[in-house]
Amino acid sequence: MNVGIVRSSLLALAAALTLSAQPAGPDAACFACHGRKPAASAKGKQPPFVDKAKFEASIHAGNGCTSCHADLDTATHPGAKLAPVDCASCHEKPSKTYAVSTHGRARKAGNAGAAGCAECHGTHDIVKATAPTSPVRRENLHLTCGQCHPDVVAQLDASVHGQATAAGVQEAPVCTDCHSDHAIEGLKSASPMKVSQQVCSRCHGSARMNAKFDLPDNRVTTFFESYHGMAAKMGSPNAANCASCHGYHLVLPASDQRSSVNKANLVQTCQKCHPNATEKFSLGKIHVDRKEASDIGGKVDHWVRYTYLSLIFMTIGGMALHNILILRKKALAALRDPNRTVVRMNTQARIQHALLASSFIFLVVSGFALKYPNSWLGWCMGSSEVVRRIGHRIAAVVMITGAVIHLIYAIFTKDGRKFVKDMLPEPKDLFDVFTHLKYLVVPGAAKPQFKRFGYAEKAEYWAVVWGTFLMGTTGGLIWFKMYFTRWMPRWMVDVSITVHYYEAILATLAIIVWHFYFVIFDPEVYPVNWAFLDGKVTPHHHHEEHPLDHQGEEPSPDPDEPAE
Repeated sequence: MNVGIVRSSLLALAAALTLSAQPAGPDAACFACHGRKPAASAKGKQPPFVDKAKFEASIHAGNGCTSCHADLDTATHPGAKLAPVDCASCHEKPSKTYAVSTHGRARKAGNAGAAGCAECHGTHDIVKATAPTSPVRRENLHLTCGQCHPDVVAQLDASVHGQATAAGVQEAPVCTDCHSDHAIEGLKSASPMKVSQQVCSRCHGSARMNAKFDLPDNRVTTFFESYHGMAAKMGSPNAANCASCHGYHLVLPASDQRSSVNKANLVQTCQKCHPNATEKFSLGKIHVDRKEASDIGGKVDHWVRYTYLSLIFMTIGGMALHNILILRKKALAALRDPNRTVVRMNTQARIQHALLASSFIFLVVSGFALKYPNSWLGWCMGSSEVVRRIGHRIAAVVMITGAVIHLIYAIFTKDGRKFVKDMLPEPKDLFDVFTHLKYLVVPGAAKPQFKRFGYAEKAEYWAVVWGTFLMGTTGGLIWFKMYFTRWMPRWMVDVSITVHYYEAILATLAIIVWHFYFVIFDPEVYPVNWAFLDGKVTPHHHHEEHPLDHQGEEPSPDPDEPAE
């Protein structure tokens, strides 16, 4: 008779006899076989042992065996070997994260020895991560990871980080703080920027951590001010990062003779990247804080720096003042030019433009100051959110008021109605776009003839109308969100914030790139078109830019035709 059949029959009989003596339960049959410790002589002949007491104390105690071993067929078991447990059936998100980790990719590539869920968390004895006996608890991680990485963990235990962990310091970094947990990643091939900014700076860039453990608070800032740090920020894959000098796992204080930054080992450390490094070369400092310079080299460097700063301020400041005076002289000459006789903007139009321009500029500065509070924009707002917020809302009211004044002007005044009529798009504008592009690109092509307003001015005007309406609507909804969310979804406020922000970017760039060119940087109007102040331009400029418009100018001979 087949030995395997006999053994299976005996096991089934033993299970049945055991069941009769145990209380009924979903896992009773399983523990009848798997709950017995195998005899030393029967090694390899009995089913795998599961300690019932540990299982019942585990986090999965309320689950039945078949909740994990879903492929078990009670009718034929014991029979075919069960498939590995699929933890993703309950832990989908951590499993997806694990799949892209170093361990997950190694297993997918066929490395069966790579750590999986069970190697780190256990099997039938899994407990909460915070439990004292959990293999993934911070204090126990070095033992868990050390099963596969004994040499690395030995170095970590000897380092300042490992010693702090052993002393009970909860903030001390362990394996998962640097390498992550389910998304375990190797850092040997990581970019210098990733290691320095995302790994080491998490602790050494924290003012709270540095103050609590009496660590230097300038190590991160001075590193990124050094050549290595700047090269890392520029994307250099070979620039030295924190670990290049201080080590990865065996991080020790410079006073320790084993430390890679100990004075006796500095030459060897530098030679890893600079093969010809000498002892004098290795004395160069990476973390240079000029405020703390006390040696002769630091003092000389300090005075040279301040000498150059003074020289730069005086030289460039003098040049800037000189050119500002020239610009002022030319701008005043342009303003006093007696030939500026053609009126392009009447008084009402200039007042409306002043309201729009002043409110727009303040809105731009105060709006982006919220996004970039540490920039010069925040400084302009006094680095105060109260000043910024109130100022922004006042400017918004000014802009809306200006829009209402313009609407009244456009409806109830003759000049306003004519202005809007002249601003209306027409088929000629589309034709002018292609004619103008041809003129700008093709030598000898004819210049288009514009009326009072060309396609560029019309496009800008209607863009301002649309932008004012959109920014006013979304801004009002954000301002009075407590009222509007009484009867509309909260997500509409979030969408309004997004629209408000990106419309502000679009409007600001359009003014700088488009409007400022025509009123400042165009060689024919540089240094500035003074029409915004007194509404006037020269007949020559008006003839060149708007030959089909004779409003505001007296008939004059062709400027190229000789006078009688």
